[in-house]
Amino acid sequence: MIRINKKKKNGYIDITVKSINNGHHQVSYRGVKAIRCPFDYLIYQMIISEIKPDLIIEIGTRKGGGAYYLADLLESIGHGVVHTIDIVDEVEPTVKAHNRIKFFTNGWAGYDLNLASGFDKIMIIEDASHLYEDTIGILNKFHGLVTVGSYFIVEDGIVNELGFENKYNGGPLRAIREFVPNHQEYIVDRKWCDMFGINATFNVDGYLKKIK
Repeated sequence: MIRINKKKKNGYIDITVKSINNGHHQVSYRGVKAIRCPFDYLIYQMIISEIKPDLIIEIGTRKGGGAYYLADLLESIGHGVVHTIDIVDEVEPTVKAHNRIKFFTNGWAGYDLNLASGFDKIMIIEDASHLYEDTIGILNKFHGLVTVGSYFIVEDGIVNELGFENKYNGGPLRAIREFVPNHQEYIVDRKWCDMFGINATFNVDGYLKKIK
């Protein structure tokens, strides 16, 4: 759980996951709405610098701020593209103009896996509806694309802590707990999940590393 207690003269300031959640809805990148926890933005930068993926598949685009950030990180290492997938088109024109972004509007179920052919290092980010059914479907469809040493990042397991577990039918965490025991080529990488404290991330147990 994300909880920071800072002592004050007359008591404590209690910064909980709910206040961080409220703040993360105000995050933007280069003027484009980009709803992710700042902890995870930092972790993504470190992972991309380490892995140097040729292809990042991002499932769940919204306004496109996340894809914009990922594409700029790829620009900084000099190679790679982002395939960002959604079922609606709300993407800002500046994002669509980025030469490292390709946008798909047929949803994750309509994405042709053959589009990932020819890429040596593939990383996947699952940030769709947060429903258990979508998350487990995405894990089952896309897990074979991830290359050894790279990551399948499942976002927003934090919805359980926010009290939305029933709304999302168990959400991403239920899917992760079902998927990982049956796919021993993946581990939950505690290096990233626990960087700022045990699961001090919105992607609770969601940094899945492919090890074989």
